[in-house]
Amino acid sequence: MVSTHDRAPGAAQRIANAVTEVLGAPPPVRVRAWDGSVAGPEDGPELVLRSRRAVRHVLWRPGELGLARAYVSGDLDVEGDLQEGLRRAWSAPHRSLTLPAVLRAAAAGLRLGLAGPRPKVPAQEARLRGRLHTQRRDKDAIAHHYDLGNDFYRLVLDETMSYSCGWYRTDSDTLLDAQRAKLDLVCRGLGLRAGMRLLDVGCGWGALVLHAAREYGVRATGVTLSKQQHAFVTARAAELGVADRVTVELRDYRDVRAEPFDAVASIEMGEHVGEGNYAEYLAVLRRAVKPGGPVVLQQMSRGGAPGGGAFIERYIAPDMTMRPLPKTLTHLENAGFEIQRVRAMRTHYARTIDAWAAELERNWDEVVATVGVGWARVWRLYLAGAALAFADNRMGVDQILVTSPA
Repeated sequence: MVSTHDRAPGAAQRIANAVTEVLGAPPPVRVRAWDGSVAGPEDGPELVLRSRRAVRHVLWRPGELGLARAYVSGDLDVEGDLQEGLRRAWSAPHRSLTLPAVLRAAAAGLRLGLAGPRPKVPAQEARLRGRLHTQRRDKDAIAHHYDLGNDFYRLVLDETMSYSCGWYRTDSDTLLDAQRAKLDLVCRGLGLRAGMRLLDVGCGWGALVLHAAREYGVRATGVTLSKQQHAFVTARAAELGVADRVTVELRDYRDVRAEPFDAVASIEMGEHVGEGNYAEYLAVLRRAVKPGGPVVLQQMSRGGAPGGGAFIERYIAPDMTMRPLPKTLTHLENAGFEIQRVRAMRTHYARTIDAWAAELERNWDEVVATVGVGWARVWRLYLAGAALAFADNRMGVDQILVTSPA
């Protein structure tokens, strides 16, 4: 008879041992494997490996992307607070994933009997083609994210359909309160008055142009590459009775050729144009505004790697580029703009995204029915990670007011 002491450890403990060997630290969360075995700390979230395929995802693509593929496919799950699980994973000490570390991981997988074919990549992963930031590729990148469907975004966003950082004035503010306050910040920063002409480059679902037309009496033009957004803004303007003051154009920002506007805004659009095209993007904004006119940019920032990370770039915002705030300000000055004000909004974004995540969970069954469980899991992971990135000050967002030369 084999004693409990002599019994071979279960899959969870062997995986935990392999992780410790490869990364130099034990798993930061409890692991439960497909054979029912568990290992690791008893408090906090639990990483659930539903099959050997979960580990194969990581063996074939070590790091963040392999884990994301396993999660999106449903082979890996997290029971408990997903954001806390990510926090523990990101803050845990570990060695870099060098080639020797990858080879050790492969050897450990062989010892665990985990060898097998490469798992299928989830269908939700972007597969863009062509040269970076051509108009064709940019259109495909925008469609991958924003054309997921207006019915889906209605289940996550507030009634203004604002898909950018809100501005919370009090602890009791709702998401809708924060988004309306953000829209007013932009409108007041631009000094909007009745009869003025406003251009919004990257207008999304039209929150700003519709708000500016209704509340400030301006004539507003929005520009988007998303067919879904274009259809939404057109219908919403008619529904709100401002179709005579709101125009939405389906075009690339590089094709904006209208006469100068009194004011220009671009809210969380600059992240999509790429570092190589950023000077051209600013040149478009400068040509679009009258001499001495105001421009408001709201834009995310990040030190270190310019993208959003492997998961974000494959599943959420392909080809996105972020940079530290000082570098963006240098770009603006080089473009001839005079910087008037910078408003930091980082902590407001953590709260905004937490509110979106709450809406996603509240409407989970309807989200799954609308876009499928794969996309629902993509967004659950995305929102948990994004909120944490802003809360931990690994990403920032700022509202920048500049003026063009008089």
